[in-house]
Amino acid sequence: MNTQITLDQLRELKLQGMADAYQAILSMPVQQQPTLHQLVARLSEAEMQHRLHLKTQTYIKQSKLRYNAVLEQVQCSSARNLHKEKLMAIADCSFIERNENILITGATGCGKSYLACAIGRQACSMGYKTLYLGMTRFLERIAQTKLDGTYIKMLNQIEKTHLLILDDFGLHPMDKVTRLALLQMLEDRYGLKSTLICSQLPVEKWYTYIAEDTIADAIMDRLSANAHRFELKGESLRKKKSEKID
Repeated sequence: MNTQITLDQLRELKLQGMADAYQAILSMPVQQQPTLHQLVARLSEAEMQHRLHLKTQTYIKQSKLRYNAVLEQVQCSSARNLHKEKLMAIADCSFIERNENILITGATGCGKSYLACAIGRQACSMGYKTLYLGMTRFLERIAQTKLDGTYIKMLNQIEKTHLLILDDFGLHPMDKVTRLALLQMLEDRYGLKSTLICSQLPVEKWYTYIAEDTIADAIMDRLSANAHRFELKGESLRKKKSEKID
């Protein structure tokens, strides 16, 4: 049997995971190579893992996450008001299956965006489409799509995203168009998809920030229902990092 032909055929069929596993098995001593049933199981498992890896990498790339963050590197401590047990409670991303939201608040530099991106990356690795948008980019996208007539298309794309992350909520003034767009997005996602919001403003000040009572009530009702809240505290992590460098 010509093993090289088999390898070439596997790659031609785009079974790269199988091809890599088969090549690794061929390099093993004959007496250590798996039996027929073990071989089939190992090749199929390798192909599944390869496809899962490709899917995860595609989701991460499409998510536009701000930081290459992972949950294992998130610093948990009482001083930060961030406890490992609470973080691990959402690590399996079952909150997405339950269509629950996450609200992260805290002072600038306390690690809100990093935590959000770590959660986003975890969601990608578990097969959930994720999209990260800073409020500046969000406002620009609304303005652009309103001009070029793709506003509805944008809403439909966001609606299909399992986890939407909006960062820096509260830093930029919201006009009527932005308020209505945010409300429409949350209405489309309510009870169906999950949204994560990061803000320097405490949640109780979001009403004032949104500025229009009726719309504020509607937005907050859709955001805060069944939401997990993380209120980060402590000194700026950026400041600490800078002091270590100095």
